[in-house]
Formats: sequence, structure tokens, C-alpha cells
Amino acid sequence: MSRIILTFFLCLTLSLMADAQPQTREELEKQRAQLKREIEETELLLSKNKSATKQSLLQYKLIADKVNLQNRMIDNINKELNRLDDNMYLISKDIRRYDRLLDTLKTEYSKSMIYAYKNRSSYDFMNFIFSAANFNDAIKRISYLKSYRNYREMQGQNILRTQDLRKKRIVDLHGAKLEKNAVLEVQSKEQAILEAQRKEKDRIVADLKKQGKQLNNQIAAKRKQMQRVSNEIALAIKRAQEEARKDAMVKAAAERERLRKEAERIAKANPSGDIKTSNKPVIEPVKKAEPSKMESVLLNADNIELNANFERNRGSLPWPLDRGIVLMHYGANTLPSGSVLDVASVTISADIGTSVKAVFEGLVTAIKPIDDMLVVIIQHGRYFTTYSNLTGVTVQKGQNVRTGQVLGRVAANFDGIGAIDFYISNESSNYDPEKWLRRK
Repeated sequence: MSRIILTFFLCLTLSLMADAQPQTREELEKQRAQLKREIEETELLLSKNKSATKQSLLQYKLIADKVNLQNRMIDNINKELNRLDDNMYLISKDIRRYDRLLDTLKTEYSKSMIYAYKNRSSYDFMNFIFSAANFNDAIKRISYLKSYRNYREMQGQNILRTQDLRKKRIVDLHGAKLEKNAVLEVQSKEQAILEAQRKEKDRIVADLKKQGKQLNNQIAAKRKQMQRVSNEIALAIKRAQEEARKDAMVKAAAERERLRKEAERIAKANPSGDIKTSNKPVIEPVKKAEPSKMESVLLNADNIELNANFERNRGSLPWPLDRGIVLMHYGANTLPSGSVLDVASVTISADIGTSVKAVFEGLVTAIKPIDDMLVVIIQHGRYFTTYSNLTGVTVQKGQNVRTGQVLGRVAANFDGIGAIDFYISNESSNYDPEKWLRRK
């Protein structure tokens, strides 16, 4: 009897545990809603740029992003289908378990009913009690008969309860099947959308390849422009280093002069030259730091904290544009034509005239015109951020700027679309800007 009761409650516990699994459905729906918003934003930008007579890298990038988002959407739907399949499997498993339990309960119940029928007469009941050896034994036999009657009643209740649980799981299975059919319909629609997007992407790539000569000229011009910007960054860093050395030399000379005057004053106060008997402190000459221990000539008492703050904000710097699409990433970029363009920056596209903002406080060290654009370079200790392809610059060389301050506006690039190149550098190398900027 105890084995049957234990089996029943074990099955009931397993059923409740299955229902209490993590609600991944809500997480998948939240992710799907976010993907839909991103797809709609990308579609809006793509529609905005379809008016151009010629295809551009921006259109290719937008359709490629849209295809990627659509793939993620279908992957999300597939995860939802897998979740439903797993849920249906668990429900079916519960139903089979309830079937086995019902068979066992009904068999045991039928045995107890047959036994009760065979021993239903009052004579057998009284004979069982009065055949006890003593009074206490008779009381125990009466208690046993009551327990047996309660056991039969509990058997019936367990059968009814198990049947109700089985019916509930059957309803759950039917609901899961309906939900899966609805998700399959959504999957079919999204697959059709993905196929149309792939065709649109192939069409844009084909159109871009037709513009081969023009695109090659643009790539060549872009390489020259990037090289000139890199040269300006290197020159700005070199000038900053020279100015830092000069400033350090001036401060060192001033310190030596101060020490010389202090030594003369002490000598006059102690004509005997007996330093030990003088109450004046002995001035030790300042030792020069060894070159190997000099972290950077660009670091000084005025900017060492700024430099440390810039480093601490790695991965959380704001983007130079409030809204924009990344056209090219740091490093090698394979273009639709198959050409590879290696860049030391991140190229961000936005509407022409969009405000470009400083990602961190610092000192404007250079504003240089290159071709028809302007380049702004800002120093943050030993680090430099560079904003290329600007127009209408609103800051001046030598000006201290704060985080988020407007530096200028986005200018048109070789494709005629708005875009800027954003660099992060120091004396020895360039860095991947996207690893310093906060995740969107």
C-alpha cells in the first residue's frame, strides 16, 4: 500500500517540476521583439537610401545587416520550436506515466474490492474480531478493518485524481500542438522574407560589381585618405611628445635654478661651511628618472589622472554619433567586389550634418584639413582619439573639451553618403575602437 502511495506522489512531484521549468518562452519572445525593432529600423534606413541612382557600400551593409537579423529571427523561431518539441515530449511522457499508474491503481483497487466482496458478511466480520486472543488484539483488529476501509477509499480518490491530472496533460499537449502549428506558420513566412532579402542582397552586389572601375577608384582614394589621416595622427603625437619634452625641460631647468638659489641662501646663512652644525636642511639634488622607467613622455602631473580615467573607461566610452551604422570595422574588411580594405579605424555612417561628439574629455591637439574634409585630434594623456571626415568644426586647437561636447558635423564620403572614421591611438599603436566603445 505504501509503495503505491509513494509512486503516486512521486509522479505528481515530477509533473509539477516539469511545469516549473524556467520560462524560456518569455525570453525568446523578448528577443524576437528586439529583433523585429532592429529589422524595422534597418528597413527604414534601407528604404531611405533606395532613392540613390547608384548602389553604395551603405546599401550593401544595410541589406547584409538585415539578412543577418532575419537569420537570427529564424534561429529564434527554431529555438521556440525546439522548446515546444521538448515540452510536448515531457507532456507525452507524463501521460504515459499516468497510464501506467492508473493501470496499477485499478488493479490494486479491483483486488481490494474482490477481497471485500468475498468477506462482506457480518458473520465473517464478527468472527474476525471475536477470534482475537485478548482484548487488545481485538482493538487492533478493529483498527485494521477501519484502516483497510480508508485505504480502499483513498485508492478510489487516487484513481480520480490521477485521471484528472492525465486529462490536464492531454489538454496541455493539445495546446502545445496548436502553438507549434502557429509557430511553424510564422517560420514559413519569415523564411520567405529571408529568401527575398537574399535576392535583394545579390542584386545590390551585382550592381556594385558593375561599378567596378568607379569603386576601385573610390577604394584607391580612400586608401590615400586614410594614409594621410594616419600621417596626421603620427605627426600630432610627435608634436605632443616634443612639446611635452620641452615643457619637462623648462620645468627641470626651473627646478635646478630653484635648488641653486636655495643652496646659495644656505651658504650665506652658514659662512663656516659646517653643514652638520647648521639647523638648515640639506638640499639633495633631484635624481633624473632612468629612461627604462619612464612610462611615457606624454604623461605628467596635469594629465596622469585623465589618462588613468580614459583607460578605466575601456569598453564603456560613448559613441561619437548618437545613431549610426558601422560600415567598416577595425582591421581587414572584404568589400562586395572581393577587394580587401584594411583600416585602422571604425567607419560609422549617419545622415550628413549629424553632430559628432567627443567620446572623452581631453585637449584638442590638431585640426587638419584633408581634401574636402576636416580631421580633429584630441589628446587624453598618452591616448589620442581622431574624428575624420568632419565639416563645420566647432572647436579650436588647444581647447579643452568635455565628454559629449559637439566637435563638428558628419560630412559626405566618396559615395556621397554621410560617414566618419573614428580612431583610437597612442605613441606605439592603433586600437580597435569598438572594444573601447560601449556595446549598443
